Amino acid sequence: MKRIMTLAACCLMSLGCMAQQQLGQRPRVKSPVINADGSVTFNLYAPSAQRVSVNGDFEEIRGKRLDMTKQENGVWTVTTEPLNPELYSYSLTVDGQRFIDPGNSYVNRDISTLSNIFIVTKSTGDKGHLYSVNDVPHGTLSRVWYDSPTLGQQRRMTVYLPAAYDGKKSFPVMYLLHGHGGDETAWGDLGRASQIMDNLIAEGKCVPMIVVMPNGNPTCNAAPGWWHEGMYTPDGNAFRDRGAKASMEESFMDIVNYVDSHYKTIAKRSGRAVTGLSMGGGHTFGISRMYPETFDYYGLQSAAAGIPRDRTKFDEQMARLFGSKPKLYWIAIGKEDFLMQGNTQLRQYLDSKSYPYEYYENDGGHIWRNWRIYLTMFAQKIFK
Repeated sequence: MKRIMTLAACCLMSLGCMAQQQLGQRPRVKSPVINADGSVTFNLYAPSAQRVSVNGDFEEIRGKRLDMTKQENGVWTVTTEPLNPELYSYSLTVDGQRFIDPGNSYVNRDISTLSNIFIVTKSTGDKGHLYSVNDVPHGTLSRVWYDSPTLGQQRRMTVYLPAAYDGKKSFPVMYLLHGHGGDETAWGDLGRASQIMDNLIAEGKCVPMIVVMPNGNPTCNAAPGWWHEGMYTPDGNAFRDRGAKASMEESFMDIVNYVDSHYKTIAKRSGRAVTGLSMGGGHTFGISRMYPETFDYYGLQSAAAGIPRDRTKFDEQMARLFGSKPKLYWIAIGKEDFLMQGNTQLRQYLDSKSYPYEYYENDGGHIWRNWRIYLTMFAQKIFK
């Protein structure tokens, strides 16, 4: 028995030495590397690969492949041109297969797609700095379950409380809505909402406020994997065939009532704003007409906002909304956004009625890069 145990121990030691030897032979790979000039170097150890490339949303290669070069040590590498300050997403393609970068621990999920992220920042105040975690007072980001009597569900939302929140002073509330395929995690993860709010508040550029990010899918209680349906594959259309007891707009006051009863809020019109991207912009559009005297600030970001053919009820709703004189009705969209036509028609309608609104148009399309900009702008316009 003693001989057998000794032999086993020797085998384990031998395997350990082999593992250590292999570990020592493998190059230590760091990726990505943010260089001083804003260029970024990607590295991947893949000695048996035949072709490796980077795919990302960098301006220089958007929609194209950035081929990497293989070194003698089996590490593939490539360096971009200097990039503008921004948060970027990317993935790697190895011999035709898409992978996330094993050297980068920072990964976001957008519907069912995983991508690595990194931030380029060159100076205080640029977009990269705004989206970074900086040495400023930090708010609290919580996942909160609430009861929705209208939908007959326990539902989950994300709530941001500013650093100054102490349960005594009352704060205004911005309701921040996600797009199709998103959920209550989208604005926090992809939109960098808490970092944007922390930095804007610390710099005195916006009023400290509570930010509520609900789940806008009335047939889903929460983000995939976080409710009783389990770990299904997110596809943007999960459980839509079930139908819902009510729409997001019809159930929205369940959220407002919960927030007002569980947090110190300015529970009146002047202390409420609602904004959303794409589908969430469409929800904002509907909420503005359904509850025209509940919110004072509306922000439509790349909104799915259509004017119905039969405009009788629509005209009445819009007349009531603008007759109540909201403090802000704001529309923002990128020049290349596929929803531009609908937004143009909405603006033409508002102009024909002489309804006041603000409009912002920038480059780009239906992308998170724009929605982070729109959140940054909207947050600085409200509650002043």
